[in-house]
Amino acid sequence: MSGRLIAAAGRLPFTRSAAMNASRQYHQLPSGGLLRADAAVRATRRRMWYGGNSFHNAVIVRNASFIRFLPKLAAKLIRIPAMAGGVTVAGLAWLQYQASAAGNYAWDTINAAKNTVSGTASGIFGGAKDIADQMSKGWQSTKDQVELPEWMQKVLRLQEEIGTGKDGGGGGPGGEDPKRSRIGAAAAVGGSAAAYGYEHSPEDDPRGSEEVAKDDQMMLLTKKMIEIRNILQKVGQSSTLTLPSIVVIGSQSSGKSSVLEAIVGHEFLPKGTNMVTRRPIELTLINTPGSNTEYGEFPDLGLGKISDFSSIQRTLTELNLAVPDSQCVSDDPIRLSISSPNVPDLSLIDLPGYIQVVGHNQPLELKQKISELCDKYIQAPNVILAISAADVDLANSAALRASRRVDPRGERTIGVVTKMDLVDAVRGSAILNDRQYPLRLGYVGVVSRVPTPTGLFKTGKTNVLTAITKNENAYFSSHPLEFGPGSEVSVGTTTLRKKLMHVLEQTMSASLQATSDAIQQELEEATYEFKVQYNDRPLSAESYLAESLDAFKHSFKQFAEEFGRPQMHELLKNELDQRVLDLLAARYWNKPITDLSVPVLEPDNLADLPKADPESLFWHRRLDASTSSLTKLGVGRLATTVVASSIQSHVDNLIGQSTFVSHPFARQAITEAASSILNDRFYSTSDQVENCIKPFKFDIDMEDREWTQGREHVQGVLKKELQACEGAMQDLESTVGGRRKLKEVLNFVDKARKGDIIVENENQAGAGGFSAALLQKGREAAFLRDRADIIKMRLMAVKSKQCASMKNKYHCPEVFLDAVATKLASTAVLFLNVELLSEFYYNFPRELDTRLGRHLSEEDVEKFAKEDPKIKKHLEVIRRKELLELVLDKMESLRQLEGREGQRLKPGSKKGGAEKEKGRWGLF
Repeated sequence: MSGRLIAAAGRLPFTRSAAMNASRQYHQLPSGGLLRADAAVRATRRRMWYGGNSFHNAVIVRNASFIRFLPKLAAKLIRIPAMAGGVTVAGLAWLQYQASAAGNYAWDTINAAKNTVSGTASGIFGGAKDIADQMSKGWQSTKDQVELPEWMQKVLRLQEEIGTGKDGGGGGPGGEDPKRSRIGAAAAVGGSAAAYGYEHSPEDDPRGSEEVAKDDQMMLLTKKMIEIRNILQKVGQSSTLTLPSIVVIGSQSSGKSSVLEAIVGHEFLPKGTNMVTRRPIELTLINTPGSNTEYGEFPDLGLGKISDFSSIQRTLTELNLAVPDSQCVSDDPIRLSISSPNVPDLSLIDLPGYIQVVGHNQPLELKQKISELCDKYIQAPNVILAISAADVDLANSAALRASRRVDPRGERTIGVVTKMDLVDAVRGSAILNDRQYPLRLGYVGVVSRVPTPTGLFKTGKTNVLTAITKNENAYFSSHPLEFGPGSEVSVGTTTLRKKLMHVLEQTMSASLQATSDAIQQELEEATYEFKVQYNDRPLSAESYLAESLDAFKHSFKQFAEEFGRPQMHELLKNELDQRVLDLLAARYWNKPITDLSVPVLEPDNLADLPKADPESLFWHRRLDASTSSLTKLGVGRLATTVVASSIQSHVDNLIGQSTFVSHPFARQAITEAASSILNDRFYSTSDQVENCIKPFKFDIDMEDREWTQGREHVQGVLKKELQACEGAMQDLESTVGGRRKLKEVLNFVDKARKGDIIVENENQAGAGGFSAALLQKGREAAFLRDRADIIKMRLMAVKSKQCASMKNKYHCPEVFLDAVATKLASTAVLFLNVELLSEFYYNFPRELDTRLGRHLSEEDVEKFAKEDPKIKKHLEVIRRKELLELVLDKMESLRQLEGREGQRLKPGSKKGGAEKEKGRWGLF
């Protein structure tokens, strides 16, 4: 039995592809050939199913079975005896063959396979040694085709020699040895095979090595030209700097979305019962053969890489539905790029579908707006992909009518006929061979509807293209006369993908020379502008930000050297001087005049203070209360607030003097950086300062030196207050109409307050011929006059000998309170310098680096630089110049690529063939 099994291994298995080729060629047989072929097929199948000979056993050692199943069972086969492994592998191989042969009757096939597996297993146990040898040969073949993990290679240690069969024993048609197809070769052509829709297995790729090389070359050229096109889109909107794209047009429900999704391999376009596509979708497909991930990106939205295509679909739906119903369509494009190892390199534009009747909730001009939008995109040099349904006469195809307006000779239009399975095969073939509406690029028939998965083996999430390709193959192969090789029609999504790549590559190639000349001219203009206006000074957004930040840090360093303890002491002392003046006014000086009634005389007048008893409790209590109010007013919070506000104000001034003044983002970042540091240190600093001045709330020791300094300083404070009163009096004079008018009002107020004139209800109607507002100004003038008189009097008292000694502090409250304020300020500044200022100087530059340095994204840096109009224009000139130079470099690489392709084809091609390839790939 083992001898029969080995002999069967050398025979040619009647594979499904061989049966399909036989069925496709039956019409070419001579008379009677069909019957003989059919009889032979039936006889062969009968022997296969019922075990008439050993042919059915050959399936057990097919290389394809080892490739698909043995790597998964390798771990188990290592641990179990070879005999049991052989039984398992043989049974699974038999089950696989039965499932593929039975098709829709898979369940019945499994039931029949159970008995067959049992019989086969009993026979295999009888010849265990021979089966083990046969498994070794099959495993050797499998190992050559599959790249095993390194750990498994170390465990197995199988020999590396490659065995060859005898006399057609290789297992492939014509005796071809399947060992030639290594996994390395499959990886080399995997990118192009995936892009065209072929399986990754090298056995299933029907293309020859030369065709694979051409397809790979074409993909590389198309990829580079799409890169050039994307760069030119960033340069400008000039039509001379634009490479063509494929524009997809068609009526609603014609199958546009299904065709695009079949090309991509995923359902990602918006769908709905009403008009959903309202904006052009500029779709760029990027083939990534070295990656296993698929994702989409919206460059204008900055959403990053999106791997979930349902999320892409939702985003597209939201962007389209954002166009209001009153407008329905917009010419603002949505840019989407999809990167995948299973897509070809293409540039597609999906447009809203043509409509015949306007809905009741749609604008009347909608039909015209859609037509104008489509006409904008289908102009030369773009390629037009006109979608028409097979169940609609081509004479009524809105896509063909639109394309004939701009492309009357049909030189850049590809016709796609969808829903081919909805019409009779003869009619479908006639549509694809249509001569009434000829297109130079021809028609392609597709069945782009995703079939509902049925059968025994239901897979989960699969590529849409795979399901569509299998469905199309099943339909078109069932009509070989109409859609077979001899019918001269193009059918299938795979064919369409390949045609689109070829056409786009050729169209782009034809446009490259004119585009190259235009780019050269634009580059010369940009170079001239860069040299004349900017003196060839290089600039980038990053360098501009770095220079601006360094200049700001330098100015901040100067500020840090100039602002220290003396400056903080001056700030705080000025603030405390105002508080001292407020206390003096409230407890010693006159009060504001609220009415014209006679004031109540005070028993202890300030004018009598120099002659007052030194032990007077009244004046003692007044000074002690004033001192307590000064020390307990919250000096810690006041001092921290004053210094922090001053620092923030200085930072704002530095921003106003720097280049950041024209950058709102940077201004906000710097301001927030300063605020965050100051706010973090505010409460701890104020608490520290408050704790340090706490002893002054109970007892204040003062030296003669401090008293002398306070006496000198308070004189200046009083003089400033006197000047302020005189200035306010002058303002009143100008307000009421002059000094004379003010003097008249002031005399009337003085008489009323002395009791010489009785005034009633002066707040409502006025009195003495003066209005209520004028009398109010008169009361203010009287208050300022009296305040000035008191200050003059107190200045004389402070300068007198009485205030020269600290013993008379109750007679000189101004000097004492000023000296206390100085002590409070000096003590507070010590801790402000440590807790707040030093920390701010240390952390602020680092916070700037965090907010405006390394943590900013490229988009933020670019946005920052372009906020300045001058810098924006400078950067745009440099950017334009660099992009144009980059495009020219890429075009030069295309020339080199073309030269290498010519050298590759020259040695093994005939003269005529070489010239033909040169015409196909010639770019310039």
